[in-house]
Amino acid sequence: MFSRIGVPELLIILVVGLLLFGPKKLPELGRSLGQGLREFRRATREIQEAMEAEEPAGSPAGAGTSSGETKAAGGGKGGGQD
Repeated sequence: MFSRIGVPELLIILVVGLLLFGPKKLPELGRSLGQGLREFRRATREIQEAMEAEEPAGSPAGAGTSSGETKAAGGGKGGGQD
């Protein structure tokens, strides 16, 4: 989604931010936004590491699902209802 933002779009965003918040408040907002993003990335990394630690060693991700489970849940063709 954000990969398509180019230089012109960034300049427009900066100009709008400058008009809304002023030159004194803009660096503070940028700093707090950066700290928030850093905190978010750290939290996501911790969650991923915790999930990977819970997986049994040697089993690939998603190994707990078998075709028998999906058929038992009603995922087969037909269903026997006409």
